[in-house]
Amino acid sequence: MENKPIARTLRLLSQLMELHGVNPFKIKSIANAAFRVDKLPYPIAGKKLDELEKIDGIGKSIAAKIAELLETGTITELEDMLAETPEGIVEMMGIKGIGPKKIATIWKELGIENIGELYYACNENRLVEAKGFGLKTQEEVKRLIEFRMAGNGKFLYAQVEQEAKELLGQVKGIFPDALVSIAGEFRRYCEIISELVIVLGSRNQQLAYDTLLKSNIIKNITGKDFHINGEMENGLLVDIYCVEKRTFYEELFLQTGDKEHTAEVLKRAVTLTDQPESEALIYTKAGLSFIQPELREGTAFIKMAENDTLPELIHYHDLKGTLHNHSDWSDGVNTIEEMALYCRDELNLQYLGMCDHSKSAFYAKGLSIERVLQQHEEIDHLNKKIKDFHIFKGIESDILNDGSLDYPDEILKKFDFIVASVHTNLKMPEDKATARLIKAIENPYTTILGHPTGRLLLSRKGYDIDYKKVIDACAANKVIIEINANPVRLDLDWRWHRYALEKGVMLSVNPDAHRNSGFLDMEFGINVARKGGLTKDMCLNAMSMDAITKLFEERKPK
Repeated sequence: MENKPIARTLRLLSQLMELHGVNPFKIKSIANAAFRVDKLPYPIAGKKLDELEKIDGIGKSIAAKIAELLETGTITELEDMLAETPEGIVEMMGIKGIGPKKIATIWKELGIENIGELYYACNENRLVEAKGFGLKTQEEVKRLIEFRMAGNGKFLYAQVEQEAKELLGQVKGIFPDALVSIAGEFRRYCEIISELVIVLGSRNQQLAYDTLLKSNIIKNITGKDFHINGEMENGLLVDIYCVEKRTFYEELFLQTGDKEHTAEVLKRAVTLTDQPESEALIYTKAGLSFIQPELREGTAFIKMAENDTLPELIHYHDLKGTLHNHSDWSDGVNTIEEMALYCRDELNLQYLGMCDHSKSAFYAKGLSIERVLQQHEEIDHLNKKIKDFHIFKGIESDILNDGSLDYPDEILKKFDFIVASVHTNLKMPEDKATARLIKAIENPYTTILGHPTGRLLLSRKGYDIDYKKVIDACAANKVIIEINANPVRLDLDWRWHRYALEKGVMLSVNPDAHRNSGFLDMEFGINVARKGGLTKDMCLNAMSMDAITKLFEERKPK
C-alpha cells in the first residue's frame, strides 16, 4: 500500500472522530500523522512496528493502527465508526469545504443524512436555521454540491436553463439570418441534461462552421464534418450541428427525438420530405399528426399521432392556483400574506394552498395542534382582508411508518385539503413502502399524495414502490397525485403520468415553494407534466377557484 491511501485512511479516521466528538487531542494527533505520512519521501509499507513508531509525528498508538491497516487492509476503530455513520454522511465528507463540525450539525440537528437531502435543504432555506450557518454559508454549500454534481457530467434541467438560453442567443447574434434552435434532451424537457444540442441552418454552411470554430462562445472547441464540439463553463457538453438552411428542419427533427422515436417515424416515412419547410411536414409524410418535442421519447405517443388523438398538452398559463407551499410558520421564508399577494399580483393566480409541515417534522418547525388552530385563525383573517383571492387551509401531513397520518381525525377534518407525504424511513422494502403509501391513500382525509417516491434527482433515487398498485389505489380512493415541481424532485416521474391519467387519476403541479421565488418552479413542473401527456382538464390546480372549492368539499368525509 502506498503512502497516499494510508494518509487518506488516517484522515478519514480523524474526520469521523471529530464527527462523533472524540477527544480533540487524539483527533489532532491522527490528522497530523495523516499529513506527515502523505509528505514522507519514502514508502512506509514493509516497515516493522518499531520502525513506524520512530517516524516523527507517528508514535506508538498510531503506528499500531498503520500496522493493522498494512496487514488487514483496514483499521478496526475506523470500521466501528463507519458502522455508526450513515453512508450518505461519509459521502458528504468528500465535499471539500464542509468540515466534520458542520456535517455533525447537519446530521444531528437537521436530521439530514445524504447529499441530496442537503441540497434540497439549501433550496428550502433550512440550513440558515442551524447553529453556525448563515445565508452565505448555505449558498456556499449549495455551490459546492452543484460543483460535485457537475463532476458527474449531468445537470438538472433548471441548473442549465439560463446558460442554454444565453448560448442560443449568442449563436443567433452571430448568425441573425440563420435558422437556429436547441434540440436534444433540453428541447424534450428531460429532467436530467447530459449535453446541449444546437442546430444551425445557414445559407453558407462552410462559413458558419468556420466562424464557430474560431469563436470563443464555448470552451475547448473542436470540429469535424460540420459538427462542433465543446463545453460550457460549468462543464456541460455542447454539440452544434451546422447544416444548409434547406435541410434545417430535417436535422432538427433528427437531433430532437430519442433514437427509438426517430427510427419509428423514419420507418413510417420511408423517405424524408425533400427540404421540408417544417417538422410537421415530416410527420405528415409518416402519416402522423405533429408530435410535440417533449413527447418524442420512445413510441408511446406514435399510435395516438396515427389516430389523431394526441392530448392537448397543458400550458403554464392554464394554472389557476398553487398548492403545497410552506410559509414562515414552518420552514418557509415569507409570511402567508406575502405569498398570497405575490400569487395574486405577480402571478395572476386565484388561490393559494398553504401546506406547512406537520407536527412530526420537528426539523422543519412542524405545526403542533395548537399552532394549526392559530394558523387557521390567521388564514380566516387574511381571506377577509385580501380581495379577489382565496387561501385554502392545507397541511403537508407526514405519513408515519405504519401509513397513518400524524394528526387525529378531529384535526384533519379542519383542513380544506391534505397533502400526505413520506419524509422519514426511506429504506423500506418495496412491499412495505407500497403498503405504507396505500394505507395513507385510503385515509379518507388524504386529498393529494405528495412526492410519491421521495427521490432527489442526481443524488437519491427514492424508495422503491409498486407504481401500479399505488396509482390504482389513488384511482379507487379519488386521491390526486402530485407532480412536485421542485427541479430536484419532479416526482411523480413523467414516465408514470400516462398510466395515472388512463386510470382517471388527476395530477397536481405543486411547487413545494418555501419562498416567493419558489412558485416559479411550477414552470419545471409543467415541462414534465407536458412530457407525461397531462391536459389541463386532468390537472387539479388548473381548476377555477369555484371548481376546486367544490371538489375539496366533496372530498371531505361526511
